[in-house]
Amino acid sequence: MTKKILSYSCGLALFFTAATQANIEVHFSEGAPKDRFTFTNQGKCSLKNVTVDLDLSKSQGKLIFDTTSEGAGVEVFQPFEVTEGKIKLASEKGVKDGDSGMSLLIESLNPGEQVGFTIDVDDTLPVSSLGMIRVAGSEILGGIVSAKMGDMKPAMAAFTANSKAIIPLAKCS
Repeated sequence: MTKKILSYSCGLALFFTAATQANIEVHFSEGAPKDRFTFTNQGKCSLKNVTVDLDLSKSQGKLIFDTTSEGAGVEVFQPFEVTEGKIKLASEKGVKDGDSGMSLLIESLNPGEQVGFTIDVDDTLPVSSLGMIRVAGSEILGGIVSAKMGDMKPAMAAFTANSKAIIPLAKCS
């Protein structure tokens, strides 16, 4: 009987632990003329004041943000523009043309909700499958996205070839 109670208790603990995980899915979508980053709360708890860092410097395509007509980008350019939700750049300096990283602040993200922004992303490879102005899924592979909320330890994930990264945040409190 004690074994059954322990087994049942452990099963319930695993169920509630899994149910209270607060994962954020980050999805990159290549588009013309604007590329899109979308962040979706896949968890069961509301997230507040989440700092998210995007670092594309280690991506296979050595990706950069192309925000002005002059500088490191190629042809088409697009500045940072919020398209959905309560998200903003964490730095007042904005995103400079040719940067490979940025820091964002997501003010709030409820379960199932998403926030997003558009910007132009270019690769810097001398030869690439879609040319430098378009990004193939394999070119974002290895780019890193990390998230931090309050005093929790930062969680990070790498983009896969399907242009997604899942950041495994700590359990909800």
